Amino acid sequence: MTQEYYQHNAQRFFDDTVAVDMESLYRPFTTRLPPGARVLDAGCGSGRDALAFRRMGYRVDAFDASPNLAALARAHSGLPVREMRFQDLEAQACYEGIWCCASLLHVARAELPSVMARLARALKPGGVWYLSFKYGNEERRQAGRCFTDLDESGLNALLAPLPQLTLLECWQTRDLRPERSERWLNALLRRES
Repeated sequence: MTQEYYQHNAQRFFDDTVAVDMESLYRPFTTRLPPGARVLDAGCGSGRDALAFRRMGYRVDAFDASPNLAALARAHSGLPVREMRFQDLEAQACYEGIWCCASLLHVARAELPSVMARLARALKPGGVWYLSFKYGNEERRQAGRCFTDLDESGLNALLAPLPQLTLLECWQTRDLRPERSERWLNALLRRES
């Protein structure tokens, strides 16, 4: 359902999100990355963030589940954006940073624990991981997409079976798009040695 939405609405989604200024969210993440870090933009959408990280000097891998969005992200970022789902990620200890901006929210709640474990395995010890969810605690369908909303207690429950991950920061923001008023849960995690 959600993948079909992005297939049919890829250009509109790209146009709505590609120019959003994300600097306030990049800063807490990038200040914890070493120069030239290898970063994974997981569920990269328009490729906006992948391109920003590449311009900052990071080595960036990116993927998206929607073939149409992946093609737009490739064209925008100049990176070889792969077409794949979180559930297909096989990388182990490859990345100093993982960026999951408004992407994990489309994973069903029942699948989130295994997806979180896959992403944790892909992170190098000492690596940092940014993730964001629409704020709340329900699973819902809206305008052709499925959403899993998360609050602090939901995040803590997801992290409980992953003792290798430490929660560094957790904060709420308003949507950065001027026409939107949703609240977001943002979190930074670190994989311990």
